[in-house]
Amino acid sequence: MKQAIVARTDIGMGQGKLAAQVAHASLSAYEETGTKARKEWKGGGQKKIVLQADGEDRIFELAEKARAEGLAHAVVRDAGHTQLDPGTVTALAVGPADEELVDKVTGDLSLY
Repeated sequence: MKQAIVARTDIGMGQGKLAAQVAHASLSAYEETGTKARKEWKGGGQKKIVLQADGEDRIFELAEKARAEGLAHAVVRDAGHTQLDPGTVTALAVGPADEELVDKVTGDLSLY
């Protein structure tokens, strides 16, 4: 079991903003995951990775792939209180789910 969080590299988020957006994405997708998978993921150490995407289009492409695979996922849009305009898409989380399924969606991305 693992979760992949994909963050945009093209919008100049600071380190703190990046950390907050990754956390939002992780929790949002976790809440969409079924109870059995959540328990298995939590019991297995909550494995997660953070990956790079070069734009909003890539985020939505990956979200569609996750949807097609039946995976819990969440797209995060910033509230616009600090560095970014309101509604800016910042990140996507896929899973937690079986590692092989998550890799079908995100396996070709580079680590952040």
